[in-house]
Amino acid sequence: MRQVCLLGNPDSRRAVYLKRAMVQTGTALCVLDWKDWEKAAGLWSRAGEGRKTEWFVKIDPPSWDSYRLRELDRLTAEYRQRLAELSRLARKENNCVTFWNPPEAIEMLLDKEACKRRLTAAGLPVTEAVPLLLPLSVSDGEQEKEPVEVLLEQMKGRNICQIFLKPVRGSGAAGVSAFRIQSGTGRMALYTCAALHPEYGLVNTRRLQRYSDPEQISGLLREILRLGCMAERWYAKAEHQGFSYDLRAVVQEGRVEYILARLSRGPVTNLHLNNHPLETEALGLAPEVMTSVRELCLQAMACFPALKSAGIDILLEKGSLRPRIIEMNAQGDLIYQDIFRENRIYLRQAERMKQWTEQTL
Repeated sequence: MRQVCLLGNPDSRRAVYLKRAMVQTGTALCVLDWKDWEKAAGLWSRAGEGRKTEWFVKIDPPSWDSYRLRELDRLTAEYRQRLAELSRLARKENNCVTFWNPPEAIEMLLDKEACKRRLTAAGLPVTEAVPLLLPLSVSDGEQEKEPVEVLLEQMKGRNICQIFLKPVRGSGAAGVSAFRIQSGTGRMALYTCAALHPEYGLVNTRRLQRYSDPEQISGLLREILRLGCMAERWYAKAEHQGFSYDLRAVVQEGRVEYILARLSRGPVTNLHLNNHPLETEALGLAPEVMTSVRELCLQAMACFPALKSAGIDILLEKGSLRPRIIEMNAQGDLIYQDIFRENRIYLRQAERMKQWTEQTL
């Protein structure tokens, strides 16, 4: 017998719309909650006994209720540990578990720096890293410098006025910050969803805010840098009707399934931050631009051959419209504009899962 299973949050839109797609294809779907992790692991660890059941498993991300950004490392580490355990299950000699996206591939894309290094090694254009050291403090004789002071010194030494700071691990723009300082006046601006709470420290507000007060910025940056960040060049993005935008592409099994524009008045474009989605046709981009975007997406997927699907964020440089990969997400297949219409992303997955169940054992 062959069984398809989703490990995730049963009440999430991801789960709900995959279940609808599975019903359309006439395929049964077992949904296991991340809260019942031990049950799921035990079930699959016995999958090969007697060769009675084989499992096809899709892994959705767990739901994290915490809004404290200092917990990112702990939550991510726990998730990575569970992914590693799933990998060990799959490697067992008698194990009969097949994954939509293997847990080791999901884990690899969770590390933004490691993902970027692989893409760069393949010669693909990405939003480039800025070679800054981001220590918590630096000793200067007996005087200890603040991390923000060190950051500003490094930016000045490299003639850099604006950068993106991104926690190496995390998602949903949690902790992502765009920082700018005017070289002549010293005026600063910080765009981030993070805020300092008097009791809970650095928290994710899920609303993009702009800070201009140097004291506020210094306090926020001090805590943001403690998250373990990478620095990237802040590129000017293409614009449409006064909004800057980038693109989210979903690629599945060698096919660019969907591309959506994400418009914003600020530098961070994630749609859950009250930004605006727009179908790419409305942008009026030349066919060759979209062709280059699709080709880049397929080249990026080729760097991770174990992945069946991924969400890829693409920046188009202002003026040249040259595409660059911002980041990849092995679980970035949820597009509201798709699920509320054709639901074709999840239908494609359901069709593939149906094919697997019908293969001869």
